[in-house]
Amino acid sequence: MHIVFAATECVPYAKTGEIAEVVAALPRELARQGHRPTVYLPLYRQARRHLKEPTVVIPSLTIPFRYYNRFASVVDGGTRDGVQFYFVDCPELFDREFLYETPSGEYADNAERFGLFCRAVLDSSKQLGVPDVFHAHGWPMGPLAVLLRTVYYFDPVLKNIACLFTVHNAGRQGLYPPQTVEQLLLPWEVYTPERAEFYDTFNFLKAGVVYSDAISTVSRKYAEEIQTPEFGAGLDGVFRQRAADLHGILNGVDYRQWDPASDSQIAAHFSAQRPEGKAGCRKDLLHALGAPAIPEDTPVVGIVSRLATQKGLDLLAEAADQLAQEKMYLVLLGVGEPYYEKLAREWQERHPQKFAVRIAYDEMLLHRIVAGSDMVLLPSHYEPCGLTQIYGLKYGAPPVVRATGGLDDTVQQWNPASGEGVGFKFSGYRPEDLLAALREAFAAFADKEQWRALMRNGMACDYSWRKPAAEYIRLYEEIVRRRS
Repeated sequence: MHIVFAATECVPYAKTGEIAEVVAALPRELARQGHRPTVYLPLYRQARRHLKEPTVVIPSLTIPFRYYNRFASVVDGGTRDGVQFYFVDCPELFDREFLYETPSGEYADNAERFGLFCRAVLDSSKQLGVPDVFHAHGWPMGPLAVLLRTVYYFDPVLKNIACLFTVHNAGRQGLYPPQTVEQLLLPWEVYTPERAEFYDTFNFLKAGVVYSDAISTVSRKYAEEIQTPEFGAGLDGVFRQRAADLHGILNGVDYRQWDPASDSQIAAHFSAQRPEGKAGCRKDLLHALGAPAIPEDTPVVGIVSRLATQKGLDLLAEAADQLAQEKMYLVLLGVGEPYYEKLAREWQERHPQKFAVRIAYDEMLLHRIVAGSDMVLLPSHYEPCGLTQIYGLKYGAPPVVRATGGLDDTVQQWNPASGEGVGFKFSGYRPEDLLAALREAFAAFADKEQWRALMRNGMACDYSWRKPAAEYIRLYEEIVRRRS
């Protein structure tokens, strides 16, 4: 089966979040299972650095807008692990420092940028290989589904091609003025409350949900949550209407890069069978952070996160001073909203013996924190999937998480009586709920025999892409049958 992935992020070319990991790893696993994946990406400035001698395979695509045309080309990014990569090159739209927004706000022409990209993917596919399925990822790809079912409805090549749309985060929707419909040369019939209109805006995410053959999201629990007012971000009714076509498929992890037995970015290798190197990784982490002398019986708590309300930073802020009274040392790495960046720096200034904060995106430090921490903390308000808790399991750092989305799906509560479970969960969203879960984890950490059993349970978990890829293949086959 030939699957075309249309996305705006993919490791190593461009990344702001977990979508980039998915678009890198899922096609690779599909190729391993005998399928033919192709990935289309915008040729951003940072992506260009990874293409040493790019070959132009389509010199010019004419992309029409209401009052003008733009012109793009398509560059062959080569084949990696059985996956073909193509890049849509339109320098005036994509040759920029950031992907979606600058520190001062979103790019004003994002609707045009991603509208062009969606058309370019469809037109390029007619020349470079017509797929069985288009797999569109995230809100910027919403127009692709609309185009496929309206503008290209009578196209003899594309009219029967199936489309799967993946919602990576229902809170990111892409809201643009009504005239965007005309700008992108879409029929006005799409701009109704039953379709892509949303409170006097054209909603890219809603468009993708309404016009695709099926919708997936990145965990079973999140597929349920987005059908409720609390987590649906105003689209819960739309998700309920399409409940029969909504599938929760948990993201996987690429264990070629995330395995403490072979990770080249950590100080010492270790495994469930030979855990001794974990202590060396903890020592290396504390040394790298310039931490004070931390006794071995004091747990190191790691947080690697975007600094935002969604990730529970408001909850952490309320609990910070109380946390500082606990017997623990907390390490935080991340970038995000300036308000939380400032708060995090203040925690370290007030409690230098308890907090180490690094406001940065640092891939190597991320690996060192997961490997060197005794536990990882994810207090998210909502979390479609989450990967850090899965990394923590593999690296012998049991997760402490709020029971939401993929966090709830992947973390089984530890039961010392039965010896089952892999971490600790809390359901409420109050500082006392967070603190109670952490204190339960701290108590387990104090019992070394109990903690070793907990670590072994987590390290034995398999969250590779093998099973999720098989679920996607079944879904692809189902929507292809519907269109045949």
